[in-house]
Amino acid sequence: MVKTERDEESGKLSEQYPDDAFLQAVKKYEPASTMEVADAVGCSRRNADVRLKRLAEEGAVRSKLVGNSLTWLYIK
Repeated sequence: MVKTERDEESGKLSEQYPDDAFLQAVKKYEPASTMEVADAVGCSRRNADVRLKRLAEEGAVRSKLVGNSLTWLYIK
């Protein structure tokens, strides 16, 4: 679910993804890879990584290192 907004200063359009989209993807694929979440939400892997780390700081998800990749677990 993508929400598009126009930046008032630059006039550029930016896509914004609601936190719930990331949380639902983590729940669906748990333990979810960052790429699985990105694909489910429809954003870049980098965007998903940044958002998931922020959600982890807020206590909504947690991560676990598996090999050399983070996986995400839903905790709210």
